[in-house]
Amino acid sequence: MKYMLTALTAALIAVPGLAMSQDAQKGKATFTGEDGKEIGTAELTGTKSGVLISIDINGLPADKWVAFHVHETGSCDAMTHYDSAGGHFNPTKAEHGYESENGPHAGDMPNQYVPADGTLKAQVFNSAVTLGKGDNGITGRALMIHANPDDYSGQPAGNAGKRLACAVIE
Repeated sequence: MKYMLTALTAALIAVPGLAMSQDAQKGKATFTGEDGKEIGTAELTGTKSGVLISIDINGLPADKWVAFHVHETGSCDAMTHYDSAGGHFNPTKAEHGYESENGPHAGDMPNQYVPADGTLKAQVFNSAVTLGKGDNGITGRALMIHANPDDYSGQPAGNAGKRLACAVIE
């Protein structure tokens, strides 16, 4: 009986700890558009093999492909046209692009299609990053939607065009 109570007590103490560690693997971000107003959100879920990013963004150019990247700096200043977010997140100094011989880098993610209503809803998995502040961590960095699709090979950023929407990962 004593061992059963000890095991039960240990389990009761461990369960909240597990919940806390799961919470540590969640992130969020709020997208702002070119005018600096809120246009969408992202929910991020860290796993042992990468990060799942679920996005829901309104008011984007309709019926076109757009580039989606992780940028190195968590600053989304619309007055700078989001240049404040810096370049693509690239902790290993790899080349840009899925079609590059020495790529892709950690900030590269697949293009996303925006349908006729201008709302982008997608889930993207990035196996090259983690949640948190480590070498591959993206907490405190920025998610970016560009005006054009990524060409998957152009250096240094895939010719993706101007920055339309930005979100700091928390």
